[in-house]
Amino acid sequence: MDARPDAYGRLAYRGLIAWPERLQREAPLLQRVLEGAPSRRMLDLGCGSGEHTRFLTALGFEATGVDASPAQLEAARGADPEGDYVEAGLIRLAEVIEPGQGGAICVGNTLPHLCEEEAVRAFFSGLARCLLPGAPFLLQCLNYDRILDRGERTFPVILRPGEAEGEDTVFLRLMTHHGGGRLTFTPATLRYRPGTEAPLELMATQDVSLRGWRRAEVESLLRDTGFRVGDVFGTMTGDAWSPLSSDLVVVAERR
Repeated sequence: MDARPDAYGRLAYRGLIAWPERLQREAPLLQRVLEGAPSRRMLDLGCGSGEHTRFLTALGFEATGVDASPAQLEAARGADPEGDYVEAGLIRLAEVIEPGQGGAICVGNTLPHLCEEEAVRAFFSGLARCLLPGAPFLLQCLNYDRILDRGERTFPVILRPGEAEGEDTVFLRLMTHHGGGRLTFTPATLRYRPGTEAPLELMATQDVSLRGWRRAEVESLLRDTGFRVGDVFGTMTGDAWSPLSSDLVVVAERR
């Protein structure tokens, strides 16, 4: 288990995403990619609080969620005590996951947390050892071709109902560019109580080191580690990729 601090230990992602709507949007692509998997055993890598793991289980897969964050896994197990969740970093998959898996997804901008090419190679090659030949792998992250080329430093503000009446939760996501694709990502959660003496209160924030991987880099690393690259999309609804797309979604297959 990695001894690094839990970068997302204080950020309650479950309440900051409209999960039913998101999963409904993503369902057709996920089902299309995974329907021909050679086994019903499926991995949700970087599972966070487990929403995609539970979605895969509802589709009839034997889903295992894997994440390095103890806090996120605690939330996942709290929502799904019978679920199968494993605490591990992505580069340790071959150590903790049995071979013979039928497929995998890695969504939610998980890959950029691996900041070195060696680490990405270890992730992809370890995953390849866990998967059956022909197993699909769907990888989604933000489109860093756009973010790096345009020097983008922020994302749209997320505003969600808070725990108390008349209170909202605000989620900010800021980035600082350091060159070579390296970024400092600063998510922050604030409590918004309009009309009070102090309407905004910082609840949690954390600096996280990221690496913005471009499409060409991701595809090359997948091919070098035992995968065949197939379709590439710009959203999780299957829109075509372009340099200005919101996301990079790569569908690969274990050779």
